[in-house]
Amino acid sequence: MSADSSKGEPDALSGWYDLFSRGSRDWLRHNEKIREAVRAHLPQIVSGGDIISDGSRTVRVPVRMLEHYRFRLLNTGEGQGVGQGKAKPGDVLGQANPQSGPGQKGAGGKDKGGIELMLEFKVDDVIDWLWEELKLPNLQPKSGATEESEWKREGWDRRGARSRLDRRRSLKESVKRRALDEDSPAFTDEDLRYRQLTRRRQPALRAAVFFLLDVSGSMSDRDRQLAKTFFFWVAAGLRREYKALDIVFVAHTTEAWEFSEPDFFKVTGSGGTVASVGLAKVREIMEERFDPSACNVYLFYASDGDNASDDRAPAGAELERIAKAARYSGYAEITAGVRSAPSETTLLFQAVAGAGLPCSQFSIAGPDDVAHAVRHFFTVESAADKAGAAP
Repeated sequence: MSADSSKGEPDALSGWYDLFSRGSRDWLRHNEKIREAVRAHLPQIVSGGDIISDGSRTVRVPVRMLEHYRFRLLNTGEGQGVGQGKAKPGDVLGQANPQSGPGQKGAGGKDKGGIELMLEFKVDDVIDWLWEELKLPNLQPKSGATEESEWKREGWDRRGARSRLDRRRSLKESVKRRALDEDSPAFTDEDLRYRQLTRRRQPALRAAVFFLLDVSGSMSDRDRQLAKTFFFWVAAGLRREYKALDIVFVAHTTEAWEFSEPDFFKVTGSGGTVASVGLAKVREIMEERFDPSACNVYLFYASDGDNASDDRAPAGAELERIAKAARYSGYAEITAGVRSAPSETTLLFQAVAGAGLPCSQFSIAGPDDVAHAVRHFFTVESAADKAGAAP
């Protein structure tokens, strides 16, 4: 079911909206209401971990049942209209049925209630809604990178494939010719115009994205699930947006390993936390496989913020080396509440951001923050302003 609908100024909207029949207008209104319902539930949809664990490709969204406008008779027992009844000046007015207030259990009976429909949507549709107007920050063509070819329409010709015949342009040519000679035929082969295609080459926007996850013992199952949920939606959105994209999955405790995507979303761990080991692994893979001069490199790190106290200097040095080569570095800190002081990992990213390097961070305290984290890191308009700024 498509939920797309054009939006514009009220006058312009009513102008084209009135062109449709009653049934078409109802269909457009229905789709817009569904779209609003999905967007309203987007944080809850994105926060669900079932998509990762069971591989489901659909999500269920509650949508209030829509009805046509109609007159409805007043139900028995409800309050009367203004100016009716036995009330006298000075009487205190209250609810018609005090037992049916908000938060109270209503009495059994035959009163009418509301209906909600549970609609299923494809994950790809949810990705489209989540990634509207989102892009990789600071993405730029690189000199020397592989070029991409793209065919675009450009101009017309009197000869071409029948499938590219431009009927409107051909009709205009006929009108122009007959304006000069009214006795000429209505249509001739000389009036035919065919759209022409031109190949345009442009530098490829190749990108390599590193997902680095802390799976040490300090990360609870809840923390790991939130981090993996964030990575899942980021990876799904990036693959829909970009053709030339490499995603590298790395996890670490006191050691670091590269994983395939399926194993990455299943991995767990124990033991201490040494962030420099994970960052060093990312840097080694970057230097070995991805040349920053020909590829846009990004790092997204998720952790609970804990790190060995004697690892601050090594981790800071590794992060600075990555940030100087990368287009952008993001840090998602999984928290259980408000911290009284910045964590060890937060201090590392704050120091790098203070040096003027493109870097940002966001705290994920619960499932509803996952969608906000995605938008925080991938909103192009504010990416430059947010670099180095903590939420």
